[in-house]
Amino acid sequence: MPKVLISDKMSPLAAQIFRERGVEVDEITGKTPDELKAIIGDYDGLAIRSSTKVTKDILAHAPNLKVIGRAGIGVDNVDIPAASAQGVVVMNTPFGNSITTAEHAIALMFALARQLPEADASTQAGKWEKNRFMGVELTAKTLGLIGAGNIGSIVADRAQGLKMKVIAFDPFLSPERAVEIGVEKVELDQLLARADFITLHTPLTDQTRNILSAENLAKTKKGVRIINCARGGLIDETALKAGLDSGHIAGAALDVFATEPAHEHPLFGTPNFISTPHLGASTSEAQVNVAIQVAEQMADFLISGGVTNALNMPSLSAEEAPRLKPYMALAEKLGSLVGQLSHGSIPRISIHSEGAAAELNQKPIVSAVLAGYLRVHSDTVNMVNAPFLAKERGMEVREVRTEREGDYHTLIRVSVKTEAGERSVAGTLFGNEAPRLVELFGIKVEADLAGHMLYVVNEDAPGFIGRIGTLLGESGVNIGTFHLGRRDAGGEAVLLLSVDDPVTPDLITRVRALPGVKTVMALKF
Repeated sequence: MPKVLISDKMSPLAAQIFRERGVEVDEITGKTPDELKAIIGDYDGLAIRSSTKVTKDILAHAPNLKVIGRAGIGVDNVDIPAASAQGVVVMNTPFGNSITTAEHAIALMFALARQLPEADASTQAGKWEKNRFMGVELTAKTLGLIGAGNIGSIVADRAQGLKMKVIAFDPFLSPERAVEIGVEKVELDQLLARADFITLHTPLTDQTRNILSAENLAKTKKGVRIINCARGGLIDETALKAGLDSGHIAGAALDVFATEPAHEHPLFGTPNFISTPHLGASTSEAQVNVAIQVAEQMADFLISGGVTNALNMPSLSAEEAPRLKPYMALAEKLGSLVGQLSHGSIPRISIHSEGAAAELNQKPIVSAVLAGYLRVHSDTVNMVNAPFLAKERGMEVREVRTEREGDYHTLIRVSVKTEAGERSVAGTLFGNEAPRLVELFGIKVEADLAGHMLYVVNEDAPGFIGRIGTLLGESGVNIGTFHLGRRDAGGEAVLLLSVDDPVTPDLITRVRALPGVKTVMALKF
């Protein structure tokens, strides 16, 4: 009988479900890392919330562990690469607390509009300062959503019920989806200039970090009120305080902070500032929902091998997995490449399999492409929920099979519809195992997709390779691999370099300054 440890406090329904499904379960919470290491070796599964930190060291003491289930969305407390290397599946429950988080954002919006915390403190102190607390109505105000995915769309629905005008900035929001949820799709600068209230509902990625920077906060409408129940790090907290102190920002409410737990913070005590200790998912209903979901998912995996909401494993049968694994790795890398090189929403994505790839189950391949593409902008995407998220964003997904072989024994082509027209990348398997890029936006190129890479589009002219090689050498950048491709002699050329360390913004600036360079980007696989 499989055995599961519940190491964080959660609804007793989780243990009940495990037992009903034929899984032995122990509820042992509050253990130190050393205490957890001493007992974890006895278990096949580990059910956690946010308190337990599943480190590489913990995993090294868990030779029998097969699955980790996180009751909630964030898995920052799990070393996923180490778990993957050890063959441990990591699951989460990405949608169990969406309504709760959305409602908390609405609650903070009301609290800001009517200065409820300060008014409560004043009244309970016996001051009765009725004239001090002049609030504003939400009716007819403009709410700006930064992120219009699952939680953002729920906030939009609630705000519309309050008779607010809702505008949204989200690169993945299609015009059709915007109409469906009743919001106006706008660019970020438009949102900043028009919104009376701004609420954030986006994950923390390289693209969204400090999305409300000092520069962007300065573009906001005077008197704006800002709410963040998503992730710390989306707002420049120093600039936010400056905006509150100056009066440009009328109010701000944060449920999340760049550093947590936030026992001390410069914003604490600032007038018109409200803070809560990461309560977005803290309702009894949400806690029950995620506990039930994680227990059901883990029990299904341990008893029957079913995989749901896994962050490091697709939904696959045991028979298909070995043959599909290299194709899925190729598909995910191609999707990631398209995601990193594309800008704005993608209304359509096509996955074309040729030769040997066309004979396989296409669902895992398509899911791998979508996961690679969407994971560039979201840290909660996996191969199971990627198709759902693509549909939610209004993306049209096309599958094409051509069983005859072309130039390659097997080929996967990913094409996307962009403002610049149809763009595509294609890859094959070298030795039926190693992913290899063979075409990039119409240019033939052979390249591995691994680690940190530098992508350069330049004019095909003598001396360029020498100049960029010298620049990288002077910058202390070690080149791993060097791949070139071009359309025609003297035309446009593409250079893909793998390097040992992350590509810095300063290096990108220096490469961009080289004669003939048109585009420079950092890629990561």
